[in-house]
Amino acid sequence: MNFNYQTPRYLVVIEQLKEKITNGELEPGERLPSETEFAKELRVSRNTLREALRILEEENIVVRKHGVGTFVNKKPVFSGGIEELFSITEFIERKGKTPGTELLFTGYVEPHGDDIEELQLTKDEQVLLVKRVRTADTTPLVYCIDKIPANLLSKGYKLNEESFLASLEAETGMPISYAKANIKTIGYHEEISDILDCDENTPLLVLQQLHYDAADRPILSSINFFKSDQISFHVLRKRVY
Repeated sequence: MNFNYQTPRYLVVIEQLKEKITNGELEPGERLPSETEFAKELRVSRNTLREALRILEEENIVVRKHGVGTFVNKKPVFSGGIEELFSITEFIERKGKTPGTELLFTGYVEPHGDDIEELQLTKDEQVLLVKRVRTADTTPLVYCIDKIPANLLSKGYKLNEESFLASLEAETGMPISYAKANIKTIGYHEEISDILDCDENTPLLVLQQLHYDAADRPILSSINFFKSDQISFHVLRKRVY
């Protein structure tokens, strides 16, 4: 990338740091020098360096840990296109890992207001609530909360497969056709971060989905909390003419 005198210095610094990461001069997980040392090395002011690091943090290229330092972000082990509807089991297996499940809770409960609206329930209907931790090679990766209308399930139904999508389709005979999804990030969550063995500086990536069958009937509500340092999603966007 060529720069001229009109290029803001912080953009020059951003490109310099990206090049250092690309060519291996800075390794994933490596701690950067102090601001004073690094600014001197790059021959810029500390304010310029701070602005560059702020933007790189927004791009998830570096991560700042309060009181510890700034680090090159580790490359996520898991990544995939969010436009494809896949089970977590499939997602883990595609990366050559062995999927596992730690069941934390399963039982029929009264639905919340959001459940009633999303799953089109009556107030007297219950939902099957399942809370699980999905693991990859025994390492916690995702905390899952799933809810299914009880009227879709036979009495005594139990999750008997790693994949909830496969189990639900086999039980109901209604293949899941599509899902509406929302993605956001949240900071440290005392319960979930502890379950996933995340430190206070590791955000959680939240994927909330409502799954539908071919008749546009909502049959599964799910919220998945991913370790953000282990996973990333991308979306293929095309121009519409």
